[in-house]
Order: sequence, then structure tokens, then C-alpha cells
Amino acid sequence: MSFDTLGLLPELVRAVTTQGYHTPTPIQQQAIPVILKGGDILGGAQTGTGKTAGFTLPLLQLLSTKAKGRGPVRALILTPTRELAAQVGESVELYGKFLPIKSAVIFGGVKIEPQIAKLRQGVDILIATPGRLLDHVSQKTVDLSQVDILVLDEADRMLDMGFIHDVRKVIKLVPEKRQNLLFSATFSQEIKELADKLLNTPVMIEVARRNTSSEQVEQLIYPVDRVRKSELLSHLISSKNWKQVLVFTRTKHGANRLAEKLQSDGINSSAIHGNKSQAARTRALAGFKDGSIRVLVATDIAARGIDIDKLPHVVNFELPNVPEDYVHRIGRTGRAGSEGQAVSLVCVDENLLLANIERLINSKLPKIVIEGFKVDPTIRPEPIQKRRAPRGGMRPGGHSSRKSPNSQGQRRQFARKS
Repeated sequence: MSFDTLGLLPELVRAVTTQGYHTPTPIQQQAIPVILKGGDILGGAQTGTGKTAGFTLPLLQLLSTKAKGRGPVRALILTPTRELAAQVGESVELYGKFLPIKSAVIFGGVKIEPQIAKLRQGVDILIATPGRLLDHVSQKTVDLSQVDILVLDEADRMLDMGFIHDVRKVIKLVPEKRQNLLFSATFSQEIKELADKLLNTPVMIEVARRNTSSEQVEQLIYPVDRVRKSELLSHLISSKNWKQVLVFTRTKHGANRLAEKLQSDGINSSAIHGNKSQAARTRALAGFKDGSIRVLVATDIAARGIDIDKLPHVVNFELPNVPEDYVHRIGRTGRAGSEGQAVSLVCVDENLLLANIERLINSKLPKIVIEGFKVDPTIRPEPIQKRRAPRGGMRPGGHSSRKSPNSQGQRRQFARKS
């Protein structure tokens, strides 16, 4: 099957093939015809499946005959993080370059004035994070009264980050009669409830089994004492000559410390997290993509939206508190048919977390003990410090209970960091 058999405009097929893509992925084959017919979609897709093109291509086609240039927003795409918003915005520009479509990307962490200027010029497609979008709504700098298509991308992550209240607020601001597209890598009860309220007789599209890890990814466990994790990571990168490695830590400070340690070991590294400025995050990601930065150390939230073709290695320096986050993390490699490797450095403190992950993915992960890094059996497990929930309350596992924040100001302060 080729893209022109899906009913796409020649301009869109030309844009896709210019990017080197000739055969649609399974989710594109299933989603594009449904969206072109105006149907709602509940899409279950892990990252790297071609999901973004699966909704941006038909969205561009639906709007191409109605593009107004200086008119109000016709399509709204909500994403959980600024990195993902930027990535989706880039896809819209690339695929829509032969069409008279105007788009804009708005997110927090940067000055709002240039965004206001862009919006005043008129946009057909708006890609936004919830907090900054509501900032614009409060300043009356965006018109959502004629949105025809609403897309919630990575809805599970938006819920995990405590954005459900903002998402519901946005839904109330768009017309009741519209097309809805909801995509999620995992399906919790809250996602099902949101889908029931948002979608109108949706077509369910799943290209991977629910809550499972990519079959294209080789997953390995390296047992190691907690104090020797960074030493083992340096050893693996150097001895195996890994050239491009995305490493996950639980905390921002941990990401900084690890990047500095790897740098001192002669491995060019950089950290990316919410405390970094947008300019610093953009530079680090660009360096990682062009190979000048060998290792990118990231927190879960900052890594959302990182889209790198054929990323060979993902490392869990620390296992996530929530097993579903493991699926998200390793989905950064093994993308779109290419093979990848996901390595987890597991100390005695994390044995329960590992058991929860293996239960979720229904697989026992192979363990490899590196000579010189054998685990000391006398070391006893220590409690893992839970990260502070971004919103009121704490759920077991360190995630937000997603209770309503104490004030609108608190919600807005957190949302701007997205």
C-alpha cells in the first residue's frame, strides 16, 4: 500500500515522499481513511508508530479546502509538553508545505508576546499545551469558536501530569459539533471515561497490544549496586561504543548529576528537564540529533515529544515509579520498524518496581551480570524517594492524585512549565 491509495491529495503525498516515506504504517492505514470521512477516533498507539502523520495528514486535507488564513482556529491539537507540541508543529509544517495552511505552536516557558503576534495573523491549525492555551484564552488572543477538529495527543500523559481539569476547560470552549481524535499509548480507566464523554461513536484503532512494550525493542536488565550505576553506564557506553543514548532519571537534579559525571568520564553529555530554559532544551536536543552530544539525560516529562529516527539505545538509569512509564520510555527506540535496545540498570531498591513492570508487559526480562559489577548481596534495599506530585495529593507510586489544585494560580504556575 502507498500513500496515494489512502485518498490523500497529491500535495500531501508529495510532501510525505519528500521526507522519504513511501509506505504508510499500520496506524496510518487505519486512521487516515476514517478521519477523512469525518469520524471520531480512539487511537491506541505507542510512540514511533507514525501516529503523528496518521492524524496530521488527513487533518491538513480536511482543512485545505476551507483554509481561511486570517480566520479563527479550525483545528486544535492539545499536547502534554512543549517538546511534543514543537514536534507536532514541525510535522504540520513539513506535510502541509504545499498547501495554503497556516499553523502556530504555543506553549509555556517562553514569552507570550510573539505567540500573540502570530495568532493575530490568523492560523488554521493551533498546536498547544493546555496551560498556555488557557492563558491566551484569558487574554482573548485566541478564538476557539469555530474549531472543527479537536485532537488530544498522548492523552494518558496529560492525565498523568494533572492536566485533566485544563483539558475539560478547553473542551467547553470549542463547539459541541466537531470531530474528535484521541490518542493514547496506554488505556487507564480515566482515559476510558474521558473517551466516553468526548467521542461520538468512535472507531477504535490499536496497532499494539494494550500496555505492552514494543516487540522491536530488545530489553535487558543489568543488576548493579546503586552506588555503581554511573560507573556501569560509562563502562557500557564506552566498551560497547554506543553513539546515541537516551538515559532516563527520576529527578531533574539526578539528570544534572549524571550528565556531569558522564562528561567527566569523557562522554559528551547533556541534561534536559523542566528547569532548563526552552533555548537550552532546544540546543541539547539539536546536539543529540546531530551527534555532537552522545548522551542525553532526561526526565520522563522532558522526554515526551523527542522524535529521533532509529535511536539505537534507551537506558533506564533508574526505573520509573509507575510501570506504564517504562512502556513510554522504551518506546523512544525501536521506532517505525527499526530495531532498538532498552537497558535498565536495576539495584536492590528497585526489585519491586521491576516486578511490577514485568507484570504489566507480561514478560520476564533477561538479566545480564557484567564482570566486575556483581551485586553485593549484603546491601539491603532502601526506600525510593517519591517525587513530589505536581498537584494536590499523592498516589501510590509517586504520581499525582489529580485532585483539583488549591487555586487557579497554582494550576497556571504548573501548566506554564509544560
